[in-house]
Amino acid sequence: MPTPSFSFQLHHQDAHCAARRGTFHTPHGPVELPAFMPVGTQGTVKGVDIGRLGETGAQMLLANTYHLALRPGAEAVALLGDLHQFTGWSGPILTDSGGFQIFSLSQQAKVSEQGVEFRSHIDGSLVQLSPEKAMEIQQHLGSDVAMVLDHVVGLPCKPERVAEATWRSVRWAERCLLVTPRADQQVWAIVQGGLDGQLRRQSAQASVALGFRGYAVGGLSVGETPEQMYAMLDVTVPELPVDSPRYLMGVGRPEDLLEAISRGIDLFDCVMPTRNGRNAFAFTHSGPVRLRNARYRHDTQPLEKECPCLACRHSLGYLRHLFQAREMLGPILLSIHNLTYYQRLLAEARTAIVADRFTQFHQDRRAGWDLGTGG
Repeated sequence: MPTPSFSFQLHHQDAHCAARRGTFHTPHGPVELPAFMPVGTQGTVKGVDIGRLGETGAQMLLANTYHLALRPGAEAVALLGDLHQFTGWSGPILTDSGGFQIFSLSQQAKVSEQGVEFRSHIDGSLVQLSPEKAMEIQQHLGSDVAMVLDHVVGLPCKPERVAEATWRSVRWAERCLLVTPRADQQVWAIVQGGLDGQLRRQSAQASVALGFRGYAVGGLSVGETPEQMYAMLDVTVPELPVDSPRYLMGVGRPEDLLEAISRGIDLFDCVMPTRNGRNAFAFTHSGPVRLRNARYRHDTQPLEKECPCLACRHSLGYLRHLFQAREMLGPILLSIHNLTYYQRLLAEARTAIVADRFTQFHQDRRAGWDLGTGG
């Protein structure tokens, strides 16, 4: 067993913006920040085996409490050696709490002060999730970071409903802290508040007062515009401790990652790289490439010459053929490419921050995407 050991080191902040270069140390190894976590909802990143996942440059994975509690069950994962042995991933793992499912499965969820009741999307059975139960499940899963249970609402939303969910999330977070923690697991808070800047600040202040070791900004990328999201980061991030990791949940457009990094965010997750990869959409420094476009039928060039991934060993014409022929290799290769692209982008961001040139790097990347030849 690894020695339970957590710490956060802030190495440098860019001289021209709030972008930070840090390291989050966990019992399963360090995470160089800023970083992007691939999403392994059910203990697997769709279509990508653990070996290939490591080759993308991924450092930390995200898994889903709600889905793993349904199948195979948290106790089954514990009996099989926790998520690390269960999945074969030896690096750090973060588990969300099931709060996002209150939003994404809202038609099957009933929220009260006690917790939330779901009708299972698998068999319709009743699933009860309280703050205490969310912690218990995540302890069985054995993740390095366990998120508190929060009440997520979609946007736009009535102000009174946003306020109700925000303060319920604070009360739930306090209940999560009362559960005796594992020595080898940290519990992180989640700031809510919708698009109300004052409520965001109050939620952040209340969470910080509870004394968590890490802080997430939640309840964004659920229907608001990018500009609205950036505005909420502007008022929220300054309220979070300098000496703790800052995590923006569920946000994944490359341009959004760089905007958030410039505001002091350290950690991200999103299904976008793999979901888009399965749908023949590739991310590149020259903008998106839609491989079903007939223009690539006879194209002998790779997606990106400088990319080391498996997909970029092949021509655009071949990759397009795989999708046209409905071969499963197409989605696999493009998922690997997109994950590699995100890891390359974040590695480049880390280098730029240390050199005090993140703002210029951000501008250069935006120009490449806006003026690129992808299509």
